[in-house]
Amino acid sequence: MKDLIKIVKEQISSFYLIQRLAKFQMRIDNNNNYLGVVWEVLNPAIQMVMYWFVFGYAMNRNEPIDGMPYVLWMLAGISFWFFINKAILDGSKSIYQKYNTVAKMNFPLSAIPSYIITSKFYSHLALVGIIMIVFWFSGYLPTIYYIQLLFFIPLSYLLAFSITLLTSTLTVVVRDLQMLIQSLLQAMFFISPILWDRSDKFPDWLANILQLNPFYFLANGYRAALLNGEWYIITHWELTLYNLALIFVFLFLGAKAHFKFRTRFSDFI
Repeated sequence: MKDLIKIVKEQISSFYLIQRLAKFQMRIDNNNNYLGVVWEVLNPAIQMVMYWFVFGYAMNRNEPIDGMPYVLWMLAGISFWFFINKAILDGSKSIYQKYNTVAKMNFPLSAIPSYIITSKFYSHLALVGIIMIVFWFSGYLPTIYYIQLLFFIPLSYLLAFSITLLTSTLTVVVRDLQMLIQSLLQAMFFISPILWDRSDKFPDWLANILQLNPFYFLANGYRAALLNGEWYIITHWELTLYNLALIFVFLFLGAKAHFKFRTRFSDFI
């Protein structure tokens, strides 16, 4: 628990530096593009259109789901994915990629994955805002259930940080872990109710196992806030507590691993 408290203190003390580095990282990532940071939103938008075409038309699944047009149902559920996927992938390799840059600075190494994740978080906020506007023009006006976004958006950030705090440490020791993380994320994407949801067709035991995937909770949570008009946090309080506990476990293990190997990062790199 002492290690976790240290991590929290480092994040708080480095908050403004993390924000500055995150904005700088966004410029670096898009430095050679004519449209610059616009690609942070445009690229997910193109992928959304592709998913809608493939899963909506090519696979003939464009029928309404729970009374909602498939395209809106899909947009609400996928809104968090582009952030959390990119944040975990880039955050997991951030320490061994950035270590030599910051090793001689008065800069806590636990803040490296933080600013990488934050650089992706800004585009996530912009994307959610654009999706909201699309929903408004489609007749789904803002409701009081939007308040849940104040829970689900920070939760997606905390989930990404808790995972990358652990994986960014482990990938310094075992580089092949990065490939495993990428494969696991792809698998979790397709078993989550993001592009489709057939959980009602599965046996109860299998449906319950699939709900242990944290992306299941986030996809349905964003959807409940933006479209369904449901207090998902309350009606599925067991999943809420489970996901909060899962984040705490990742944070605890990540903090322990980080401080265990931090003094030896230079040896592995």
